[in-house]
Amino acid sequence: MSAILKSRIKNPALLNKLRTVEEVVPFFENDMYMGWSGFTGVGGPKVVPVALADHVEKNKLQNKLRFTLITGASTDTDVEGRWASLGMLKRRTPHQVGKPIQKVINEGSTLFFDKHLSMVPQDLCYGFYTKDRADPARRNSIDVALVEATGIDENGQIILGPSVGAAPELVAYADKVIIEINTSIPSFYGLHDIQMPENPPFRTPFPVTSVTDRFGTPGIPVNPDKILAIIESDARDSVPDNTPSDAMSQAIANHLVHFFQNEVKQGRMPENLLPLQSGIGNIANAVVEGLASSSFENLNVWTEVFQDSFLDFLENGKLNFATSTSVRLTQAGFKRFFANFDEFKQKILLRSQYISNHPEIIRRLGVIAMNTPVEVDIYGQANSTCVNGSRMLNGLGGSGDFLRNAKLSIMHTPSARPTKTDPTGISCIVPMATHVDHTEHDLDVVVTDQGLADLRGLAPRERSRAIIKNCAHPDFKDQLLDYVEFAENYCTKTRSLHEPQVLSSVFKMQANLAENGTMKLKSW
Repeated sequence: MSAILKSRIKNPALLNKLRTVEEVVPFFENDMYMGWSGFTGVGGPKVVPVALADHVEKNKLQNKLRFTLITGASTDTDVEGRWASLGMLKRRTPHQVGKPIQKVINEGSTLFFDKHLSMVPQDLCYGFYTKDRADPARRNSIDVALVEATGIDENGQIILGPSVGAAPELVAYADKVIIEINTSIPSFYGLHDIQMPENPPFRTPFPVTSVTDRFGTPGIPVNPDKILAIIESDARDSVPDNTPSDAMSQAIANHLVHFFQNEVKQGRMPENLLPLQSGIGNIANAVVEGLASSSFENLNVWTEVFQDSFLDFLENGKLNFATSTSVRLTQAGFKRFFANFDEFKQKILLRSQYISNHPEIIRRLGVIAMNTPVEVDIYGQANSTCVNGSRMLNGLGGSGDFLRNAKLSIMHTPSARPTKTDPTGISCIVPMATHVDHTEHDLDVVVTDQGLADLRGLAPRERSRAIIKNCAHPDFKDQLLDYVEFAENYCTKTRSLHEPQVLSSVFKMQANLAENGTMKLKSW
């Protein structure tokens, strides 16, 4: 036992739980239900999953030692990528990232269940994900939760690291818990506000009227009898570097900054806006960078992922406070974060995803939600998950939690994405989304590098022209307007003009892309 590990375990009664990873590997059996801590690639277990992958490779157990894996969101891509390649994932939920896991999902060898991130922990507590277990006595529990921590306090509470995710619920509903204490990073004691699950009808209102409100505990309470092992870890999280913002993403950011400035001028927003939420990705980072360099000050953040670009807010003093369920930073970002750890941790609070993504709190605080879709159609439906309606990317994530409930629901996307077969690329504005994650009733604003469409209060036929005029790529604008006129003429005859569509033609752009490598049509 290293001196630093001993110093992180404040409850001496738990020192007898220390084990090597080799000692715990025999515990695992085929078809177990397993939970991992972590959210968006940080704060997840690494030592035990890697040891299990090594065990499968060494003993040629590929596709023979398989698990149902429940997480908060995506995990370490390298670790889970090995599991996917070794056939260790029988079933997976929710959000995931990485080509190996996407490959097995789209090939059909891993069953993937997608759900709003705010609902995953509560549905686990309802027993929805374990209801089909063979043993009736275990249909309200998972076999084991693997939790990365930075310590255990005097009361035996698990002190997490850079994310919370669904860890409280996974610990509560696991028969056994394995704790990996990561001694390569500082203790995050004091950065968490943990609320343990309560099922209806015994829930009480959450006392949150400000991003700074605390109402939970600093760690996760756990029955010591459930702790199977405590293992030391020195494995760092590996978040890939962000792609630098380009002219496209900067244009999107500029459109949004100007829009926010006008909202303030019109009296619909206070001068420091309202709490900001931003999704994952390079466009999201560029938007936050644009806000950080704008004239806005005294900003607050209520989000699910705190990314590198938010560090600019901390360093330039424009951030009052940020609450999230994950501090997802690159290696360079963590270096900046830890270099100013004592200062930065005064302005950051990490909560469970059940709280960070909770619809009531999002609506109560008037959050401004900004997320990136695969495509948006001319009436405001958005697809966040399935390319051409079938091929899964990463999953829904928390975008629906925020877009349905925010004061302002914004989708930002390139007007076109590059391809090898067309110099313009794929239009991200289409007549009809091939898969709908967010309906037209959820979106207020669509913004691309071309411009911004304010959809508030517009009827469908008004929305179609606003989106095409302001957001579509110039190479597709006339083609999309031709479709609108074609559809309106057709629906005039059928007296169905509310939201005109021609079902025989509505996916013609996507079909032409599949057949001919371009979304550009000769005619409708």
